[in-house]
Amino acid sequence: MERYLVISSDCHAGLPPEQYRDYLDPQYRETFDAALPIQIEETDKAARKFLVADVNREWRKGRERQLTGAWDHDERIKVLDADGVAGEIIFPDGITEFNMPPFGAGLSLPTENVIPELQWAGARAHNRWLAELCAQAPERRAGIAIAPILWDVDEALKEIRWVKEHGLRGILIPSMWGRLPAYHHPRYEPIWSACEDLGIIIHFHSGAAPMEDYGELVGMMGIYITEVAWWSARPLWFLIWGGVFERHPKLRVAITESTTVWVPELLQLLDFRYAETHFSAKLGDYRSQLKMKPSEYFRRHVFLGASCMPRREVDMRHEIGVENIMWGSDFPHPEGSWPYTREQMVDAFRGVPEPELVAMLGDNAARLYGFDSAKLAPLVARIGPERHLFHA
Repeated sequence: MERYLVISSDCHAGLPPEQYRDYLDPQYRETFDAALPIQIEETDKAARKFLVADVNREWRKGRERQLTGAWDHDERIKVLDADGVAGEIIFPDGITEFNMPPFGAGLSLPTENVIPELQWAGARAHNRWLAELCAQAPERRAGIAIAPILWDVDEALKEIRWVKEHGLRGILIPSMWGRLPAYHHPRYEPIWSACEDLGIIIHFHSGAAPMEDYGELVGMMGIYITEVAWWSARPLWFLIWGGVFERHPKLRVAITESTTVWVPELLQLLDFRYAETHFSAKLGDYRSQLKMKPSEYFRRHVFLGASCMPRREVDMRHEIGVENIMWGSDFPHPEGSWPYTREQMVDAFRGVPEPELVAMLGDNAARLYGFDSAKLAPLVARIGPERHLFHA
């Protein structure tokens, strides 16, 4: 084939906020009606606080129709075809199109100032709609359901089974747990077992950070962007040192839109702390629950949704792990590659050896999420980026 299979590991979708009402269980609709104006006001406030309100207004000009692809199937297909993207992993959306799910069931999944029952209700409403969206193009879409698992393990298990039954491929869980038990706690073992048995992939996505620490002072955005990727990656060392990957060898985790430059240094640190050295002599046995080095668990269990991967990260691919990297477009966000996806991909990957390029652009994601490359082949032959562009 003269074109590459491209699967975006990071795309977003969500309904206009008022339309989530139809997907809520009826007992929550009156509360939704009362909360919707507050949610819209808070979303607008967040857009201004994150300094993106003006950017978003400019971003939308002349692109209003294409940006309805955030929820409209037909428009979404047109956008992805033009980008050369055959498959996509779909996360919830948020501030860009004001289309985050209700009751705090968005990307950040906060644990403060939310009502657990309502957060679960908002998550289920989004998941129901997402399952419908994915069913319109099942060979091209892998939906990631929202699962605020911190509150109730039994509720989480019910939702995981529902996710599997309705064709979604993974769950997004909180990367910050606040005052609730962290992910090395035994209470989550049934969740890890269910995901392992059903082939449901665990996801952490960039976004959550302790915003209450930052206030609205000068420098708050600089502080946020400095450490937000750290919060997305933090659950990893709880899962590794807690022996979760040792007990569940088929469990898979993806960390998305959190850059990848931190990976080599983190793996070096983890392996150094795992090794027996003079500096660890007085610590006693803290490693016997692990049968491999932390970096080996990372290579086996962890994938990276590398949104709009820059050349710097491409050049670091061997230190990061070629088999762990999955390129992403971040559609429909203004910081993403659309509408210049083809140019961005070529600039980032030009000259990369064929097997490595094939892996990072699509094969790694196809393998992880179970895309049928044969079914996608006719589409790829029509829309995929031409091979010769990357080797000119």
